[in-house]
Amino acid sequence: MNDKKITKKRIKQLVIEKLRSLFAQEIETASQHQLFIAVCAMVSDFINDFWLETKKAIRTHDAKTVYYMSMEFLVGRALGNNLINLEAWEKVRDALRELGVDLNALEDEERDPSLGNGGLGRLAACFLESLSTLFYSAVGCSIRYHYGMFRQVIVNGAQHEVPDDWMDGGYPFEIRRPEEARVVRFGGYVETVYNECKGGYEFVHKGYSEVLAVPYDMPVIGYGNGHVNTLRLWDAEAITSDDWDYDKIMEQRRNAEQLTGVLYPDDTKDGGALRLRQQYFFVSASVQNAVADYKKTHDDITKLPEKVVFQLNDTHPAVTTAELMRVLMDEEGLGWDAAWEVTTKCLGFSNHTRLIEALEQWPVALFERLLPRITQIIREINRRFVMEIKDRYPDDPDRIRRMAVIHDDAVRMANLAVVTCFSVNGVARIHTRILKEELFLDFYEMMPHKFKNMTNGVTQRRFLLHGNPELAEWITGRIGPSWITNYSEIRKVAAFADDKKELIKLMTIKLDNKERLADYILKNNGVKVDPYSIFDVQVKRSHEYKRSILLVLYIIYLYDQVKKDPIRYSYHPRTFIIGGKAAASYYMAKLTIKLINSVAEVINNDASVNGRIKVIYIEDYRVSNAELIFAAANVSENISTASFEASGTGVMKMMMQGAVLCGTMDGANVEIVEEAGLENEFVFGLSADQVIGYQKNGGYDPKAIFDSDADIRRVLTRLVDGTFSPDKEEFRDIYNSLLFGRNGDSPDRFFVLADLRPFIETQERIERAYRDPYRWAKMSLLNTAYSGRFSSDRTIEEYVREIWHLEKAASSRNPEKNEEKT
Repeated sequence: MNDKKITKKRIKQLVIEKLRSLFAQEIETASQHQLFIAVCAMVSDFINDFWLETKKAIRTHDAKTVYYMSMEFLVGRALGNNLINLEAWEKVRDALRELGVDLNALEDEERDPSLGNGGLGRLAACFLESLSTLFYSAVGCSIRYHYGMFRQVIVNGAQHEVPDDWMDGGYPFEIRRPEEARVVRFGGYVETVYNECKGGYEFVHKGYSEVLAVPYDMPVIGYGNGHVNTLRLWDAEAITSDDWDYDKIMEQRRNAEQLTGVLYPDDTKDGGALRLRQQYFFVSASVQNAVADYKKTHDDITKLPEKVVFQLNDTHPAVTTAELMRVLMDEEGLGWDAAWEVTTKCLGFSNHTRLIEALEQWPVALFERLLPRITQIIREINRRFVMEIKDRYPDDPDRIRRMAVIHDDAVRMANLAVVTCFSVNGVARIHTRILKEELFLDFYEMMPHKFKNMTNGVTQRRFLLHGNPELAEWITGRIGPSWITNYSEIRKVAAFADDKKELIKLMTIKLDNKERLADYILKNNGVKVDPYSIFDVQVKRSHEYKRSILLVLYIIYLYDQVKKDPIRYSYHPRTFIIGGKAAASYYMAKLTIKLINSVAEVINNDASVNGRIKVIYIEDYRVSNAELIFAAANVSENISTASFEASGTGVMKMMMQGAVLCGTMDGANVEIVEEAGLENEFVFGLSADQVIGYQKNGGYDPKAIFDSDADIRRVLTRLVDGTFSPDKEEFRDIYNSLLFGRNGDSPDRFFVLADLRPFIETQERIERAYRDPYRWAKMSLLNTAYSGRFSSDRTIEEYVREIWHLEKAASSRNPEKNEEKT
C-alpha cells in the first residue's frame, strides 16, 4: 500500500496528540497501557479513512456482499496484524523507538478478544481477512461476548473456568453504532388476523419481550490494499419499561446481559434455552440489518439474492433460514412462495462435523416458547418438505424419519439448513465424501447439485508473516514478497531443499523460535525445557475424538521404556506441548486434561529421566500464544480418529512453518499428504472406511488388544495403579471408557487402542528421522513449500467462484477492477 500519509513524522505526532487528548499525558509520564491505547487510536485513524473509502466504493459499484454468520470469530490480537496489513509495522516500530517506546511490548498489552474457542472461530476470522485482501465485500456477523467462553486456569492439574474479562478498560478497535440497532423479539404468541385490504391472513406476534441489538463494528483490513470489511458484533441492551417498575426494569436488564455474557453456555436446560436465544438474537439482528442495507439502494426485495448471500458457519446460525422467511413475509409482504424463492437463493451452509451430538437439535416445545413465529415457519417448511419426500419416494416411508426437519418432537437444525440452503459444503475432501455417503446420504441422493467441497485454509499473513517474522524474512529474501498475497508462490522455496547452507539457516530460525517458546514456558509453567529437544505439539479444542489421550498413552509408554532401561532406550530428548480448553461441562475432556498434568508432574520431576522427556500443558491456549507454538513446532500431532475431524486448520498453520505432520488419514491430513508427499509426513492408524465399517458392523474389541499386547496393558494399568495419582480411582473412568465403555457408549468409541501400537511405531520413525538433521530440515522446508493449497485466499476464491458469485469491489486501490469497469 505504501500510503504517503503513514510517515514516521505523522505517526509520532498522532501518538503524542492521542496521549494528550485521551489521557492528558506526555510520552514520559504515560503508562504502558496508555501508550498502547494511544497507538491503537493512531492506527484506527489510518484504518478509518480506508474504511470510509471502501464503503463508498461498495455503494458506488453496487457490490454483492456475503454475510458470514458465525457464533465465533477468534480474531486474535489486532494491533500487530493491523500494522502488518497496513504495511506499516516497521515504520511504526521505528517511530515509536525514537520516542523511547517498544512496539513489541505494546503488542503484549493487548488482550485476545474472547470471541471464540477453536478452529471454527479462527476459520471465520481468516476468511474475513482474506475477503478483505481479495477486495470482496463482506460482513462478519456474531455476538460481542463480554466474557467469551472462559479463561482457563489450571489449578492442581485440573481445568478451572474463570470469566475472561477481555474488555476491561475498553477495546480500542471497535465502534459502537446505536443508530443501526435492531429490535429482537422473544416469547409471546402468534395470532392469525384477516387483512381485508390484502384479502388474506396475516400472522401477528403479540405478548413478546424485546431486546435491543446494538452493533459494535471492528474493521478488518486487507493486506496492502486499503480494503476494509466489517466484523459486526451484536451486543444486547434492555428496552426498559416506562412504568417505573424497578424489579421489572432490572429483570429486563439481566435478561439482556445474559444474551451476550458467555460463549456456549453449559448443556443444562437453562443453558440450552440461552444458547437458542443467543443464536436467534444475532441471526435476527443480522438478517434485519442485511435487508435494511439492501433497501437503502434497491426497491425490489425479490432481487435480494443478486446482492446478498448468507453463509452459515455450521448449524448454530441455521435459524437464519426461518428468520429471513419471517422478514420477507411479515415485514416485506411477500407470500410464502415468493419468500421461499428468495430465501433459498440467499443461503449457503458449511458443515463442520459428523458427530450426531454436535448436529444441534432443539425440543419443539422450547422453540415454541421462545420463538413462536419462527416455529410456525419451520413447521410449514417441514410439512412441505415431507410432502416432497412422499412424492419423490412413495415406497420409502423411512426416509421421512431420517430427513424430516422436525422429528420426535425435535427441530433438527442440520436438516433445516440442508433443506433451505442452495449450497451445502464440507470443509475437506474426505469430509465432504463422508457427508455425501454417510451423514447426508438421503439428501445427497435427492439433491446432489447442492453438495460441494471447500477445503479450509488459513491466512499466511497472520500465522507466517506476523507469527514467524524470521521465517517470513527468509522466504522473502529467496523468492520475493509475492507469496504474501499469492501463496501458491511459496512452492518456489522447494528449490532450496538440497542446499545445506539454506537448511542450516532454517534450522537456526527454528531454534530461535523454540527458544522464544521455551522462555514463555519457563515464565508461565515454571518448567525449563531444552530447545534442542523435539518439540512435539498438539494444541486444539479439547474433545475425545481429537485423542489427546492417544498422545498421553504414548508418553506413558515412552516414560516406561526410559525408566526400564535408560541406556538401551536413549531417545532424543522430547518436549510434548499440549493445550486446549475443554467445555466446562465436558467431564471426560476435563479428566483428560487432569491426567496430562498429572503425567507431567511425575515425569518432569523424575530425576532418573534426566530431562529427556518433558510434558507441558499450555494454560489458556489462544491465538497469541498459538503464534509462538506454531513457529516452534517440530512435529504437528493431528491424530483424530479417522472420519471424525472435518478439517483441522491447526495442522495447516504448523505446516506453513515447517512442522512435520504425524497424523491419521483424516480431515485435511489427506490433502496435506497429497501435497507434500508421504515421504515428508508420518501417517498411521485405521482408515476412515475401516472406522465407519466398525461403527456399522461391529467387530472391534479393545479388550483383545489389551490382553494380547503387554506394553499396552502396562500403559493402561498405569492409569489405575497409583503411578500418576495417589487416588488410584481418579482416572478409572478413562481406563473403563477404553476397555468397557461408559454411559452406554461402546468400549473405546474413538479407537484409541486400535491405533496405539501403530502410533508407537510411527513415533519411532519420527525419532530416527530427527536424528538426521539435514533430512529433517529438508522435510520441514518441503512442508512449508507445499503448503500453498492451504491458504484461506484459495478457499475464498473457491467460495466466490462456486457459491457466492461476488465481484471485486472497485476502489482507487484496486486498479485491476477499475480497468474492468473502464
